[in-house]
Amino acid sequence: MRKGEIFGFLGPNGAGKTTTIKMLMGILVPSAGRAAILGRDCMAERVELKRLVGYLPDAPAFYDYLRGREILAFVGRMHGLDRREAARRVEALFERMDLAEAADEFAVNYSTGMKKKLGLACALIHDPPVLILDEPTNGLDPIAARHIQTLIRDSAAEGRTIFLSTHLLDMAQKLCHRVGIVMHGTLAAVGTLDDLRSALRVGGSLEDVFFAVATPQAESPPEAAEPGASAPPPASRSDGHG
Repeated sequence: MRKGEIFGFLGPNGAGKTTTIKMLMGILVPSAGRAAILGRDCMAERVELKRLVGYLPDAPAFYDYLRGREILAFVGRMHGLDRREAARRVEALFERMDLAEAADEFAVNYSTGMKKKLGLACALIHDPPVLILDEPTNGLDPIAARHIQTLIRDSAAEGRTIFLSTHLLDMAQKLCHRVGIVMHGTLAAVGTLDDLRSALRVGGSLEDVFFAVATPQAESPPEAAEPGASAPPPASRSDGHG
């Protein structure tokens, strides 16, 4: 992956998306091979990588009876920010997430959309060069979903590399520079939308490409990859993203 790129990680339920993310975050040990981000091993150097990666899980969880401001400040302090810098970033992020009016509200009273925004703020508080986002708009209303999408675009424009796992193909088509499609634990296709259309000999939207991979005809379609690139490895043997 490249600096400033939004890479969409797509696949049906049970394909291995969350398992891959857990390997990238050093939560699961790969059954074979290795995962790496920015050249650092995701398991052996997982503590160091936490300083370089911001992670938003599908269902972020918080201490219910801490206020939003307290949660974000705590995360900032855990990343080594001094109190003054942590406080400055907390205020800026609450404004950016459109959560300023809820900063002193208890997390137990946050809606699903507000928790997603707070989770994204926690992922950004230490200004990481890489973001890993697992279904960032899942369960959100259209207004909140659009706001999150704008924040993702802005983060990429600021130079961050973003690994975006989603099942929303229309959103992936709008946001992502490249996508990878995982099927049964194997990265079956990867490239830009145009790359994939050409390699799979299909036209139309990302949805059309996805179904060409998910429901191949009698002959398996060729794997899509960048010119000169080798075939992508199985997800459990990832050489890393970022």
